[in-house]
Amino acid sequence: MRAVPARNSTAELKVRRLLTALGARYRLHRCELPGTPDIVFPSRRLALFVHGCFWHGHDCARGSRVPKSNTAYWVAKVARNRTRDAAAVEALTAQNWRTEALWECELKDIPALTARLELLLR
Repeated sequence: MRAVPARNSTAELKVRRLLTALGARYRLHRCELPGTPDIVFPSRRLALFVHGCFWHGHDCARGSRVPKSNTAYWVAKVARNRTRDAAAVEALTAQNWRTEALWECELKDIPALTARLELLLR
């Protein structure tokens, strides 16, 4: 797990490139906000989380896969991640922030992702 980056992952860099192409200005990894969102738009009060499907338990094929070795550990690990994510979103919502989770599997369809980001930035 040491090799998996917490920041500047490939998925996050892809989203950041799209946002820059759209002309958006953003801040990265604001640690004063609950959950330390990956990308933050302070003026729009928008926080984006770029989630890996496996690590955050997405319902896609990659996210629903359970490793065959040490299964109990991995099921508990992903459950803790999901609980932590939900608590962060709840805390941000209580502070009047909009939140959005972008999943790793959604980044394959660039036109759809671009359209979604444009809607969020309006």
